[in-house]
Amino acid sequence: MPNRTASDFVRRTTLTLFVLTVGGVACGGGGGDSGTHAGGATGATTPEGVFVPTGSLLVARYGQTATLLSSGKVLMAGGFDGSNVLASAELYDPEARTFTLTGNMTAPRSAHTAIALSNGQVLVAGGTDSGNTGATNVLASAELYDPEAGTFTATGSLTEARYNLTATLLPSGRVLMAGGFDGSKELASVELYDPNTGTFSPTGSLTVARSSHTATSLSNGGVLVTGGYGDGATPLASADVYDPVAGAFLATGSMGEARARHTGTLLQNGMVLITGPSLTAQLYDPVAGTFADTGTMIEPHRDHSGTLLSDGKVLIASGSVGINVDGQLFGPAELYDTEAGKFTATGNMTVAGAATNATLLPNGKVLLAGGAVPDPARNPNALDGPALASAELFEE
Repeated sequence: MPNRTASDFVRRTTLTLFVLTVGGVACGGGGGDSGTHAGGATGATTPEGVFVPTGSLLVARYGQTATLLSSGKVLMAGGFDGSNVLASAELYDPEARTFTLTGNMTAPRSAHTAIALSNGQVLVAGGTDSGNTGATNVLASAELYDPEAGTFTATGSLTEARYNLTATLLPSGRVLMAGGFDGSKELASVELYDPNTGTFSPTGSLTVARSSHTATSLSNGGVLVTGGYGDGATPLASADVYDPVAGAFLATGSMGEARARHTGTLLQNGMVLITGPSLTAQLYDPVAGTFADTGTMIEPHRDHSGTLLSDGKVLIASGSVGINVDGQLFGPAELYDTEAGKFTATGNMTVAGAATNATLLPNGKVLLAGGAVPDPARNPNALDGPALASAELFEE
């Protein structure tokens, strides 16, 4: 099994559901998780949308989580600063366009998950406190952030320690915690968090063990889980659907292409857009239970974000492309047009990075903050470069 570090598996799962699902390798137009750029779609002549700087994080970080609060502020928690795993957390105020520190987490953690609960609190769970030294200490602990008090307090622990898991809010108000990596193997186990009792309990299992996958809430109340790394860090093409009534996962159609460190975004029409790490994007039809190709990305992003905008388009931003034909690590931001089924270029981010959190704000703008810069001299496919403190807003 390949040697793993926390930075190798940093990802976001979005409340594009991401929900949030908290939570997120370039290849040339085909499947798999390695390779180089092979050419993509032609971008628009006049890019739609621009990126503008907005304050800076007080602490540079990647592997953190970003959670939209009911107040409209965004909670940025934990992560890795390049030397240490962080317990600190910050709040972004979209009116002041500034970040301020809030209470520290009860434990430093990276590659964890965070999700807003129906009661307005934020559940933070799992992760690792080992950073780039290797994920030797995987966490089972969980905690709750109270936006009114600005503090974190411990809640019940996961039944299994894990990182690079996903968290999805169910219609019942409970949270589905699926898969992940326990430091030695990928997990198929799944747990439910009950905010009324503050406890986790097992529920069903994924059809295959997986980490660095996506989990997307469906319009019918189910949850689509796609791809990720399987045994031996091998990318997967399989997908599962969770039935919250039966409390079970069932296999659904295969993507036909192995993917990890990709995104899954629920569209306004109820379908799910799958992007990265190859050029080929796909749509999942929950009624038919099948995937179909749709459009071609301009660059094969990975460790990127996919955010549903208020007009129904999807913003694909940040993420590395490996080293493309021009010797660049990063491609342009892109917009997916659901009606046209195609990608077009939009404005470039002011600071290029990967594993940058993206959060849709109530005003329709998208906050992108933090992340890392892969080091092409070491491994352009790993997040082992400098952590970023930069933040910016995308607006159409």
